[in-house]
Amino acid sequence: MEHVEAEKLSKHTVAKVWNVREYCEQHQLGGKEEIRLRRLFGRFATASELQHNAKRAPKWRY
Repeated sequence: MEHVEAEKLSKHTVAKVWNVREYCEQHQLGGKEEIRLRRLFGRFATASELQHNAKRAPKWRY
């Protein structure tokens, strides 16, 4: 285990947090997918969580 001094840590690393509803609107996800994501994460989630858990239908299939 390595000991790290608090002064040496970067204070500029920030994770982008999205409102799940806004993310779904911006990425054209349906209402059912929004409900699923809100049950999974609540009202807010990081961009990485949303990108990795959103299910998108292929655009060439209808």
